[in-house]
Amino acid sequence: MVSLAQQLSVLRWSPLPSTSSSRPTTTHNRRTRTLLPVVCSVALSNAQNRERVKLKELFEQAYERCRTAPMEGVSFTVDQFTEALEKYDFDSEVGTKIKGTVFAVDASGAYVDVTAKSTAYLPLQEACIHRIKHVQEAGIVPGLREEFVVIGENEVDDGLILSLKAIEFDLAWERCRQLQAEDAVVKGKIVNGNKGGLVAEVEGLKGFVPFSQISTKLSGEELLEKELPLKFVEVDEEQSRLILSHRKAAADSQGQLGIGSVVTGTVQSLKPYGAFVDIGGISGLLHVSQISHDRITDIATVLQPGDILKVMILSHDRERGRVSLSTKKLEPTPGDMIRNPKLVFEKAEEMAQTFRQRIAQAEAMARADMLRFQPESGLTLSNEGILGPLSSELPAEGVGFNEVPSAEEHS
Repeated sequence: MVSLAQQLSVLRWSPLPSTSSSRPTTTHNRRTRTLLPVVCSVALSNAQNRERVKLKELFEQAYERCRTAPMEGVSFTVDQFTEALEKYDFDSEVGTKIKGTVFAVDASGAYVDVTAKSTAYLPLQEACIHRIKHVQEAGIVPGLREEFVVIGENEVDDGLILSLKAIEFDLAWERCRQLQAEDAVVKGKIVNGNKGGLVAEVEGLKGFVPFSQISTKLSGEELLEKELPLKFVEVDEEQSRLILSHRKAAADSQGQLGIGSVVTGTVQSLKPYGAFVDIGGISGLLHVSQISHDRITDIATVLQPGDILKVMILSHDRERGRVSLSTKKLEPTPGDMIRNPKLVFEKAEEMAQTFRQRIAQAEAMARADMLRFQPESGLTLSNEGILGPLSSELPAEGVGFNEVPSAEEHS
């Protein structure tokens, strides 16, 4: 680099004139203006050189410290740094459970930060045990921190492939085992079928219901997309076998059906002779003659599939699995089921109570008549309607209606 003195030495200077005139002065001013940029450029170049020298010295000093005393000024030791790395290290083998935070989602899945060298990915089909169209339907949004299971590795960037569905499957199997141990009745939605039975979805799992374990007169097609009460027959996670029974669940429900009791049901289908009504998984027949006291020529003018109504149990054949229903017995006034079904359902329990009292009275009269015409039996009817040894307590004219106890006194 040429020094300032050397640069100035090559410049030629003209002697100053002895007299002051306007022309020489103008020439001097022009030369001065030419010299100033040169001087400023040289000064700036020297300042940059000094800065470079200073930076070079700093880098040399830093290099020397790293070479001779690398831990000088560091607030932690090598052991502490190693321990911190081990704290965030994890086993990325398939089947390992790790925690991560969702930081972005797209149409195909979600990106998860698992403190690894590459971003982990949760595919849409692994986001939920149920079928969904977007991960947000399963509550997966940025900021969610959850436990995932490793199911693979992306060969392109070594990023982990995660799953939530696998964890949910484990929980579903555990739940089914618990429900089987409790002999609980669960609701299952019929989603498919084959020649051997139906496929029902329970707790997110697909279970098989053999036709031999279905207690309804409806066909498989009619049961599709409908819910049935089911019980567990076999729960085998290793073999992925889930066998269910509608018959066992229906047997529990049938034990609760009493003649004259009022239940709520849903119309399943219409036939020329009546309507099939689902009452807690049991299919009962509401015969056309038991819909109303008024004559009905077309059932569809009164009922439609999907209608929810209150019906009374007329009869129940447990061996054959048949239940007869009636809304006719619930009508406050003949024909109300056609003109004002809402009133029928509002007064259903009241009308059923009246019906049960009539049944009790009729049974009491029948027992009394039997004893009156068969005195040789040696039995009599007590005030509670129980047959017992003949006594003088039996009225000569049988049992009067006023002596039949009210059903409310037994409840």
